[in-house]
Amino acid sequence: MIPIQHFVARRQRLAEKMQTGVAIIPTAPERLRNRDAHYPYRFDSYFYYLTGFPEPEAVLLIVAAGDKSAAKHILFCRDKDIEREIWDGFRYGPEAAKEVFGFDETHSIAKLDEFMPQLLTDQVAIYSAFGHDQIWDQRIAGWLNRVRQLARTGVAAPGEIRDYRVLLDEMRLIKEMEELQIMQRAADISAFAHQRAMQVTRPDMYEYEVEAELLYTFFRHGAQSPAYASIVAGGANACVLHYVQNDTRLKSGDLILIDAGCELDGYASDITRTFPVNGKFTAAQRDVYQLVLAAQVAAISQVKSGNNWNDPHQAALQVLAQGFIDLGLCQGSVDAVIESENYKRFYMHRTGHWLGMDVHDVGEYKQNSEWRLLQPGMVLTVEPGCYIRAADDIAEHFWNIGIRIEDDVAVTQTGHEVLTTAAPKTIAEIEELML
Repeated sequence: MIPIQHFVARRQRLAEKMQTGVAIIPTAPERLRNRDAHYPYRFDSYFYYLTGFPEPEAVLLIVAAGDKSAAKHILFCRDKDIEREIWDGFRYGPEAAKEVFGFDETHSIAKLDEFMPQLLTDQVAIYSAFGHDQIWDQRIAGWLNRVRQLARTGVAAPGEIRDYRVLLDEMRLIKEMEELQIMQRAADISAFAHQRAMQVTRPDMYEYEVEAELLYTFFRHGAQSPAYASIVAGGANACVLHYVQNDTRLKSGDLILIDAGCELDGYASDITRTFPVNGKFTAAQRDVYQLVLAAQVAAISQVKSGNNWNDPHQAALQVLAQGFIDLGLCQGSVDAVIESENYKRFYMHRTGHWLGMDVHDVGEYKQNSEWRLLQPGMVLTVEPGCYIRAADDIAEHFWNIGIRIEDDVAVTQTGHEVLTTAAPKTIAEIEELML
């Protein structure tokens, strides 16, 4: 777990970046699944990044006043309620939340509307995620109108609404040591799950049976949830990029593509492995797999401080384009295949994304219209692939081969560190594990 003083320091950093104004940062609401049953609760990432506070019905206010020593950090949360705790579980309540999480002030969430006009009076700006949630936009507009109605008394309402996400995205993009430690543990758990999937998969199983092994391993090792809906795709299903039905019987001779990762203490992992259902690659599967693996190795080699975001993708693309030509899937030179984008018939996505509290994490990929430079502390996925659907102009032995290989990679001072090495990915490793 991240020490509470780190959350306090993040709030102080945000206040410094704001300089003046009030940031209004609510956590996520609870969501009904059906009738009176809720989905498992998951906090808002921005809110949790600044607070470490896990409960719903909570709002963080940061009142900035020029320097971090003068800033105030205020939490509004649910009251302590012994009766509700009998039904729903423990609540901190304002008093304990102040002590445990290091806030300057804490109040009942029921008093938020009462406090807000006063807190917004004579402030220069409001920082909010304006446009993200219509209900919160309306609430903030209501508070502003209440302050404006007091104009004749000599008070002023904030004249600007700014987006706190612009500031926080840059903070979240560079991970602290404690964040990287959690992400390494999440990666290890996910890697164990992929190992288990390889060990148990057999012909005639259903995809959902393999998914059950993934979930079992996640929870058994302490993860709180999957980081996203697991993809367990056998045969032709592997050529559907976001396949999540996971309800097809696995056939001997087919490949199975698994894109699955757990979430641990608010941080995601994201691994994809592809392997033969019966434990042995066919010659055609082997050729395509080796190509994708070579593309991934080339891409990972470009993950280092000072390179730009697009360098890994370009490295993978060069290898894949040449491979598609060698396999007879594309014709012409490498440059021609890339320029014409003919490769997109078999490789239609980019080679990675930021990873952190969200599986597709925050942070701009370009700055001033240029690909941003990689820096130590950034974490990204590297995930080239090849997806060959059945078609008259494709040799039949390639039909329905869908392969993606994905690892989580942290940028370091000296290069990079692959967080997910415990998940086997060479042909020899996979076939040996599946014996």
